[in-house]
Amino acid sequence: MDDLKFKARISITRVVFLLSLTATVLALGVVVLISGHVREKSVNDLARDEARQTSTLVFETLYAAMRKGWSKDEIGEVITRLQVALPDLSIHVIRGRPVIEQFGEIANDVAIVRHDPLLQEVLASGKETLLPSPTGIRYLYPLIVREECLACHTAAKVGDINGVIDIVYPVHALKVSLDYVLNTVLAYFFAILLLLSAALYFKLKVFVARPITNMVALMQEIILHTDLSRRVETKGIIAEVADLSDYFNKLLRTVEEYQHRLEDLSIRDPLTRLYNRRKFDEFLDHEIDRAQRHGHPFCVAQIDLDDFKNINDTFGHPIGDLVLKELASVLYREVRRTDVVARVGADEFAVLLPETTMEEGVAAAEKLRQAVADCQLGLPVGGVRITASIGLVGYPDNADDAQKLAIAADVAIYKAKRSGKNQVAVIGEGEDATVAIFSQGEMVRSALAEGRLVPFFQPIVAAEDGSVAAYEVLARVVDGDQAVCAGDFIESAEELGLAGEIDAAVFDGALEAMAAGKLGDAKIFVNLSAKSLTDRERMMAIPERLHAAGVSPSRVVLEITEREALPHFGDIVAMINELRSTGLGFALDDFGSGFSSFLYLKYITVDYVKIEGSFIRHVVTDERDRIMVEHIHSMARRFGMITIAEFVEDEDTMVLLRKMGINLCQGFHIAVPKPIHKL
Repeated sequence: MDDLKFKARISITRVVFLLSLTATVLALGVVVLISGHVREKSVNDLARDEARQTSTLVFETLYAAMRKGWSKDEIGEVITRLQVALPDLSIHVIRGRPVIEQFGEIANDVAIVRHDPLLQEVLASGKETLLPSPTGIRYLYPLIVREECLACHTAAKVGDINGVIDIVYPVHALKVSLDYVLNTVLAYFFAILLLLSAALYFKLKVFVARPITNMVALMQEIILHTDLSRRVETKGIIAEVADLSDYFNKLLRTVEEYQHRLEDLSIRDPLTRLYNRRKFDEFLDHEIDRAQRHGHPFCVAQIDLDDFKNINDTFGHPIGDLVLKELASVLYREVRRTDVVARVGADEFAVLLPETTMEEGVAAAEKLRQAVADCQLGLPVGGVRITASIGLVGYPDNADDAQKLAIAADVAIYKAKRSGKNQVAVIGEGEDATVAIFSQGEMVRSALAEGRLVPFFQPIVAAEDGSVAAYEVLARVVDGDQAVCAGDFIESAEELGLAGEIDAAVFDGALEAMAAGKLGDAKIFVNLSAKSLTDRERMMAIPERLHAAGVSPSRVVLEITEREALPHFGDIVAMINELRSTGLGFALDDFGSGFSSFLYLKYITVDYVKIEGSFIRHVVTDERDRIMVEHIHSMARRFGMITIAEFVEDEDTMVLLRKMGINLCQGFHIAVPKPIHKL
């Protein structure tokens, strides 16, 4: 389609040429048509005037002879002399009937009149007639009897028509002369028209087409080289073209200014004017490449302000912004010219130290820490002091790529914070487990940011007939075609405080599926972390969110475990009772895994009891597991609770659980967890 559009285009030079050519051809055509009409009319008009003049002279000559009473022989002799003098002129004198009767015919007058209707008409009407003939202009002049004619024409009376002078005047010579004049004028006109068209074409090409072509060429160069510093030359006398060039240059200047501003915003933190995280990552990647080529080490110092939240909460965010700006100035002042300082988070900074060993890096980091601690920031609220914890990592000692360096820096910061803050920490031996935790945490952060932490749904079926009663919602990190189970990252996420975000992402995904009707009328079971359970505001907002999405709270069951409930037992019991009154259901998960599980049934009112999977897995082969399951089910039934067996992995287990009276079952034998689009 684009190729067709391109082929349909035509250059402005060609347009100008075609317009000039078309205008010239049209003008020539019009002139030719008009000139033919003008020539014909001019020839006829001139011929008429010439014929009338000549005929009048001839008539006066003949009339003078007639007045003298000349005979027809004398009149014939005059006519002969006139025709000799004017060889192309044809002169005839035709007598009317009264003259013929008195004096006789001159040359078969009667026969001539009889065969010429025009002569008859003039003899009858007495009107002078001038009209074209095949050989020229024919002029018929009637001889009307006057008072003086009665002396000779005794039989006539005044006003009678005695005859007609018939003159044919040739016009071929007149036409040749007039054609020559007209053709000469037309030739000059055509020449001038062609010159004007050529001048118009070259003027338009030079003053219009060429500037626009140059502008298009400049645009192509700007697009090709992304060079907005180029400008169009504004030479030319045509105001519109000059204005177009001027305003195009102004547009280029404006776009160039915006480009510089956008480039600055894309690499600089707008508050501190330090580099931002994206640009810092570019410098880090470049330094890794350089270090690999030349084999030299470098260090990265991650700086996290201590208790900065207190400053925002106490003095407000405007004062907090002033603190960050002052701190940025301190850091920039203390580093080398070759070092790179960036603001990589709300109250986090990073310093790249090229060609720096770990020992040199520790000294530089300690210098930065001391500079921050010693600086009293002069603010409108008075002098404010602040400290910073610094995590220092080195290449290649702690990591050999950018992602691992970032994780190692987080570990070092974590270590500095846990060790009392306001210090420099490095990663020592035996801290691989902490690095692994942060590595998994980074995976979860990325998944949350990119929308790859999604809910999977595992059916919970009725043991009696296998019908789907509910789905348990499980967190998974999707990476291409692979899905990472929650068990592989949940502990690290809890350690790093990400459990609440995971709960939110999973719950939001499940709520969206229910609101869209993708789960039918089935309930959902949602696991809650300790962080979510202890966030009362968030928990109490769940019923309102469900109503807003058009989902009944009775379709949602929140799962809690002994580990989550025990630290805040009293508050959680009260909150559960409030939420159950709105229609929400609750389930005790992993029941039987802890020593206090049975005690919970006395104080917590729940709707479901999920039997610990380790009892279910060997319930067919281990009598003790079977006894535990039977007693848990019996006790739960007496409390009015529904039992759910987890980890059902074969048909024999399913048959046995059905015989025991277990209400609901779930496990890989029934179905594996799947994303919503694969259910």
